[in-house]
Amino acid sequence: MKQENYIPRQIEQTIIKLTSGFPCVAITGARQAGKTTLAKKLFPDKPYVSLEDLDQREFATNDPRAFLDRFPDGAILDEAQRTPALFSYLQTRIDNDGRMGLFILTGSQHFHLTETITQSLAGRTALLNLTPFSMKELSLTSRLSDDPDEAILTGGYPPLFSRNIDPHSWFENYTGTYLERDVRSVVNVRDLMTFRQFIRLCAGRVGQLANLSSLGAECGVSHNTAKSWLSVLEASAIIFFLHPWFRNINRRLVKTPKIYFFDTGLLCNLLGIREENHLRYHPQRGSIFENLVVVEAMKERLNEGKNPDLYFFRDRSGFEIDLIVDDGQHLDAVEIKSGKTVTGEFFRELSRWKDIAGDNAGKTFLVYGGKEKYHREGHTILPWNLSSQITDPGF
Repeated sequence: MKQENYIPRQIEQTIIKLTSGFPCVAITGARQAGKTTLAKKLFPDKPYVSLEDLDQREFATNDPRAFLDRFPDGAILDEAQRTPALFSYLQTRIDNDGRMGLFILTGSQHFHLTETITQSLAGRTALLNLTPFSMKELSLTSRLSDDPDEAILTGGYPPLFSRNIDPHSWFENYTGTYLERDVRSVVNVRDLMTFRQFIRLCAGRVGQLANLSSLGAECGVSHNTAKSWLSVLEASAIIFFLHPWFRNINRRLVKTPKIYFFDTGLLCNLLGIREENHLRYHPQRGSIFENLVVVEAMKERLNEGKNPDLYFFRDRSGFEIDLIVDDGQHLDAVEIKSGKTVTGEFFRELSRWKDIAGDNAGKTFLVYGGKEKYHREGHTILPWNLSSQITDPGF
């Protein structure tokens, strides 16, 4: 991204703060989420090395001491998970040096980077997850559409805001080039066409319970293979799981997580949705809109370097709350409706939740497809583009 087009990231202050208390800060996240751009912007005086470069990777692997000796004041090591053998030497280096904020690591595969850090740099590295742009980031720079359907279709990947490129073409290339590349490096997938079908099946079940047996059966793979492939998509920061909340309430509750995507633009592309009119009347529009709101809350927490502490609630009778925010003292409840007109029916679940949660009940929110923020019947009504206020009421 060109410097003049740089969109400030919410996570910037979190990173700067952590560099004062950790020798290393690791930034993980999906490919093309802006990790390299962010690291270079925040640390312009640090040397930058991409370990995707074969020459640099061979140097770091074959002679790690000499490789690190080139950077007496630290460096940005991009795609650091590509050289796991380097991390033991990096541990010795930072222990002997003693300075904080010495190295900035980035990686596109959360699983590999986290595993390596846990083995060699535990307690020495702060790990953060950078997502595609949040609606809040785009809104603060006047780049968020006023139309929720347009915002959903565009998503938040940085290249779509810095290049003159058709989103459909970009997403098709992204799926083919980056997803399949990451998949091959993590797990042995013999039939990429089947894997692509699997991804599309996941998109078709967004906001639904992750039924591994059903997912596997629909594309002809085993339960264990489906579980492995979901883990790959999660490690590549393409999907995440929203887990059910089930503590301290004496009810029979569902304990299977739901599937959501980190980017609604990619989600729509996988579903074959190309235009706003197509999305507006699509049978899954409600689930896609729900994904938009849930992922915005997730981004807000990740950008602050916090555990998400986001859940959903569903009991065996079918009663459900779309999103639960656990603040450690109370449980805030969120209902999500894609319609632009608020009706009294929208509050039925929220009112019932207060009875079920009792003393645990916190604030209640209704996020909808309209434009006004107001209060009604003891609930806070939020327009879709202010979804971040679920976890950040001060915004």
